[in-house]
Amino acid sequence: MKTKKQIFENTPEYSEIKGIRINKYLADAGVCSRREADKAIEAGLVEIDGVKAVAGSRVTDPNSKVTYKGKPVRQIDDLVLIAFNKPIGIVCTTDRRDPDNIIDFISYEKRIFPIGRLDKESEGLILLTNDGDIVNKILRSSNHHEKEYQVRVNKDITPDFLAKMAAGVPILDTVTLPCRIEQTGRDTFTIILTQGLNRQIRRMCEALDYRVRSLKRVRIMNIRLGRLKTGTYRNLTPQELEELKSQLG
Repeated sequence: MKTKKQIFENTPEYSEIKGIRINKYLADAGVCSRREADKAIEAGLVEIDGVKAVAGSRVTDPNSKVTYKGKPVRQIDDLVLIAFNKPIGIVCTTDRRDPDNIIDFISYEKRIFPIGRLDKESEGLILLTNDGDIVNKILRSSNHHEKEYQVRVNKDITPDFLAKMAAGVPILDTVTLPCRIEQTGRDTFTIILTQGLNRQIRRMCEALDYRVRSLKRVRIMNIRLGRLKTGTYRNLTPQELEELKSQLG
C-alpha cells in the first residue's frame, strides 16, 4: 500500500507545481467532486492547517491537516468504482437529509458518491466511486461519452418524432446534440446520448408533445447494466475498468 507521501508525489499535478490544488485534493480523497469542492471552498467550509482555503489554494505538505466542514480529510489508497441498478424513487444525492438518498440506500462500507445523476422517476445504471478524477472525466461534456437508455412514451411513435429527436430538439435555451435513436416497439425506443442536460430525454419528448412513461439507463460508455438486479450493485470487472480508463485517456 502506498504511503500518503508517495500518493502525493506521484500525482502529475504535484510535479508541475509544488502541491495539489485543494479542490483536486478533496476529490482525490473521495469527499466530493471538484465542482462541489469549489462551492465548499467559496462557502468557507474548507481549511488547510487551520487557515480557510480560497480558490486556487494548494496543499503543499502531505502531512498538512485539511478539514472539510470541520472534519479531517484523509487521502484514499484504494479505488472504489461500482455499478448500481437504481430503483425508481431513489435520489442521486449525497445529502443524508433526503430520506431517499442513494448513499443510505446502498450503505457501502466506504465513502462514495454518484457519477452524475439519474432522476428520481428513472431507473437503471449509475456508477458510484470514491475517485473525484474519474467523476470529472466522465462528466466533462466535451468528452461526449455515450449513455444508452430504454424509453416508453404515452402514444405511438412516428417517423417525424424519431427524425426530430435524432436531429436535435430545442430545450433549456439550447438545441440538443444529434443522437442515435431506434424504435423498438409501438411506443418504445432506445436512445444514445453524448450529453447530459437536466432531465434531457423527458424534456426532449415533452417538446415534441410526448410524455415519458418509463425510462431506464442500460449503458454508460462501456459499462452495461446487463442482468444486475434492481437495487443491487457490483464492482466493475478488471476488463471493464481497463477499457473505461482507456476511453477516459
